Amino acid sequence: MNREMLMLVDAISREKNVERDVVFGAVESALAQATKKLYPGDVDIRVAVDRDSGDYETFRRWHVVPDEAGLQLPDQEILLFEAKEEMPDIELDEYIEESVESVPIGRIGAMAAKQVILQKIRDAEREMLLNDFMSRGEKIFTGTVKRLDKGDIIVEAGRVEGRLRRSEMIAKENLRNGDRVRAMIMEVDLTLRGAPIILSRAAPEFMIELFRQEVPEIEQGLLEIKSCARDPGSRAKIAVLSHDKRVDPIGTCVGVRGTRVNAVTNELAGERVDIVLWSEDPAQFVIGALAPANVSSIVVDEEKHAMDVVVDEENLAIAIGRGGQNVRLASDLTGWKINIMDANESAQKQATETDASRKLFMEKLDVDEEIADILISEGFTSLEEVAYVPISELLEIESFDEDTINELRSRAKDALLTMEIAREENVESVSQNLRDLEGLDPELIPKLAEAGVHTRDDLADLAVDELTEITGQSADDAKHLILKAREHWFAGQE
Repeated sequence: MNREMLMLVDAISREKNVERDVVFGAVESALAQATKKLYPGDVDIRVAVDRDSGDYETFRRWHVVPDEAGLQLPDQEILLFEAKEEMPDIELDEYIEESVESVPIGRIGAMAAKQVILQKIRDAEREMLLNDFMSRGEKIFTGTVKRLDKGDIIVEAGRVEGRLRRSEMIAKENLRNGDRVRAMIMEVDLTLRGAPIILSRAAPEFMIELFRQEVPEIEQGLLEIKSCARDPGSRAKIAVLSHDKRVDPIGTCVGVRGTRVNAVTNELAGERVDIVLWSEDPAQFVIGALAPANVSSIVVDEEKHAMDVVVDEENLAIAIGRGGQNVRLASDLTGWKINIMDANESAQKQATETDASRKLFMEKLDVDEEIADILISEGFTSLEEVAYVPISELLEIESFDEDTINELRSRAKDALLTMEIAREENVESVSQNLRDLEGLDPELIPKLAEAGVHTRDDLADLAVDELTEITGQSADDAKHLILKAREHWFAGQE
């Protein structure tokens, strides 16, 4: 029987073109599974087959786990102190084995053994093919549509298959069996049966890779694509940078008579591409990203990582784009929140902010409107700036002498201290039942306290838009927090 096993292993190894060790591993797995059926619990069995003689031994084994962890799988684990009683030099994560009676091959059942062995062989073949494919370092998967699988498209390239999910397809495309498809390799998931390579035609990385293939200067390092934003199948923006002053980044990506950019557009179902010059200056980068709209002025808010972009009436619709597409893509491309407004809206917002700053300075610094306006005209918007900017900058203000400046700084520091004490007292008034609310970030507590939200019921009474205005959370996060705060209403508990 052992000789027959060796002959079977050799035959399968030659037929399937896999290593003998892989086939032996499949045989060992089949024997181990058959042996496990003889035990009532979920035991761990190891079978070792001699590669030369075909003889085999069977062992039941226990995994050594820490004493404090306890036994999660009693039929497969043993605590460290118990293991050391049997083998003093045993270590954690090692195994204690006990020789048990081997199951004769004839008792396995020919069909069961064959199925286990062939499945192992198929898995080994699949892994070898996949490793061979991935070793080529290709980023784009090129193949043909083989079949549909629960809305996903299975793409075949030779004997390797990729999975293109519905969410990663270009909306207007209608792919059919036999169609040629190119897609970006996003990841490899070996837990997926059949098609472990996850593909995407909608990812920004796919467009970047297409340009890399069409524009040799990118591969040569003369050009670099810094970022990409897409509305798949409709419109996209890419930001490019030249590392060689002699190379025009936009013209190079467009190509002679648009050949290069058109090749990318044709691959992506007519998706139009705006090529933008990347800049280290965020404001300049945003201005370029909003093309073809012309920008009149721009105000950068570093703290909120946002920009107010002013355009004239003629450019307003262009800057926003159909359905907000242009400003959305520009925001994704640059990483900045972009607020588009016309001159009237900008003036109104600026007037509102000026009034707020004037009121703050007059109230907290105890100064008249004239002094407050001087501070505003010099670019001061907060008490922190008045209190802590270098005194040399304040001395440059012609309207103020040194005594006035020192007095303003002293008043600003006193006001900040008073506000901080009041803020701490306000926070202390927040009830413990609100502080203990699951999902409430401790950083939000001062914001809630400042808005007069001191109890769980106060929070539960808020509308989603009210909470987002207070905390700056997303609508989904705010909704989740409010629902959490309301749970005790329905449970009848405070």
